[in-house]
Amino acid sequence: MIDRQAPVPPGSTQTWDGPDGPRTGDPGDPAGPGGPGSAGSAVPLPVRQRTGRWLVLAGVFVCAACGLVYELELVALAAYLMGDSVAQTSVVLSVMVFAMGIGSLAAKRLRRHAAAGFGAVEAALALVGGCSAMALYAVFAWTGDWGGMWASGPRCLLVAFSLATGLLIGAEVPLLMELIQRIRRQDAGGAVADLSAADYVGALVGGLAFPFLLLPALGQLTGALITGAVNAVVGGALVLGLFRHDLTRRARRLLFTANVCVLVVLATAAVLVDDFERAARQALYGPDVRVAVHTDVQEVLLTGGRDGRPLNLFLDGRLRVDGRDELRYHEALVHPAMAGRHARVLVLGGGDGLAVREVLRHPGVRRVDVVERDAGVVSLARTDPALSRLNAHSLDDPRVHMVTADAFDWLRTAPAGAYDVVVSDLPHPGITASTKLYAQEFYGLARQVLGPGGRLVVHGGSVASRRRDFWTLDATLRAAGLRTTAYRVRGRQSGYAAGPDRGPADTASAHHDWGFVLAADRHAPRPRLDPAAPRPRTLTDASLAADVRAAEHTRVPGLPPSTLVHPRYGE
Repeated sequence: MIDRQAPVPPGSTQTWDGPDGPRTGDPGDPAGPGGPGSAGSAVPLPVRQRTGRWLVLAGVFVCAACGLVYELELVALAAYLMGDSVAQTSVVLSVMVFAMGIGSLAAKRLRRHAAAGFGAVEAALALVGGCSAMALYAVFAWTGDWGGMWASGPRCLLVAFSLATGLLIGAEVPLLMELIQRIRRQDAGGAVADLSAADYVGALVGGLAFPFLLLPALGQLTGALITGAVNAVVGGALVLGLFRHDLTRRARRLLFTANVCVLVVLATAAVLVDDFERAARQALYGPDVRVAVHTDVQEVLLTGGRDGRPLNLFLDGRLRVDGRDELRYHEALVHPAMAGRHARVLVLGGGDGLAVREVLRHPGVRRVDVVERDAGVVSLARTDPALSRLNAHSLDDPRVHMVTADAFDWLRTAPAGAYDVVVSDLPHPGITASTKLYAQEFYGLARQVLGPGGRLVVHGGSVASRRRDFWTLDATLRAAGLRTTAYRVRGRQSGYAAGPDRGPADTASAHHDWGFVLAADRHAPRPRLDPAAPRPRTLTDASLAADVRAAEHTRVPGLPPSTLVHPRYGE
């Protein structure tokens, strides 16, 4: 995780600058064994030698935990603010690891002033790591829609924070190695083993604390600020308490003042974090934010829905429902698949109840099973007046049965041949959590639950802007043994879940079409409308035939399917 700096071999003499000039580790030196401090100590300590070593190792433990929290925080921000992709996560981690190596090398120049150097590094790391989430969120909220030369500004700033954090984390352990050797010299292997044990255990605690404690209890912004405060307190206390005799009086004052300033900045930010978050939401989504909640799965946000304003639903910052155009999307998703037997319908995703609304418009529907992983979305769809009115209270229909589960896991135990229609209303495959729900293995499971003559319809995102992704989906369905027909419907306002990236509300309308694939087990189905059902307001048989031709003109031949072990979306 962090590059190690090998200590000076046992028995060698090393010189460093203390408050009274050069000191050495020779036995006759006043600061060495036999001098002030505990027996065998190379520097005067206010505690026993064994206690001093344990305090340094405790500092390593806390610093490692904080460092890993900073890393995970930046990865989470990369996914939350700019689109959840493996490539983006890999860039953040690789830049940080590279910077840690550079920081470790750079710390060699600070070994003669290890105590002062470590104190300065921890103060800087607490400030950079603690404020990184708030700074990146502010830049994304207020400048993310500038375009032009600043179009990649938030991403560049993310890389810059990754680089700075990695440099500071990399400088920690070499300096700690020097400090622990000043307490008592030991062989290189033993010193590395002690520090590595404390470092890796701390990393384990930090890695578990972030998703299970900090994120759900405090959120990204407050969690990062609290971590920075802990980092500053521990780093400053270790140097000013244990190694204060290794610093000049002026250095002690400067280090104390720096840590106090860092804590004041972090505390002020923590007090203002709620106001900041509200202002950032307004910058992103406009002043009409009605609901903003963090469920166990994601952030759910509603805007509009009152006084004639259209309702918008955002999940983790990505537009999922645009009230101005959702009817066109949901009619195109559901109605072509319902031509034929449709007594038993399975909806994968669709916790907002809008796809279910269209399913229930068809006579003969006896049962609808909805598999949605986020119970919070379902609760909001049932209780929010504007959203429940938009979905026509479909989730309260006695024919509708809700299941809170991951769609992939649920399909593995679902009864074979149980459904006439399967509607896949899931987030874009470019989102890492959704990639497996667009894999060949997933569609193999979906095929098993289809009854004789059953149909599966899948939303595949924007054809115009993500053509390869859309036709990779078609190739994946075919590889699972299904026969497919693709169609493309143009939207009037904005692209509904068109891609994995999130963006400010006024730039969310970059996509103006939706692609769908209708699949069946034996014969390629023809998208058409059920003559016995009420006529959709945005579709006709003639428009569907034109939509099929429009999609076919965009075909990208020869694409391989996407699998669990080789996801191909976004390649």
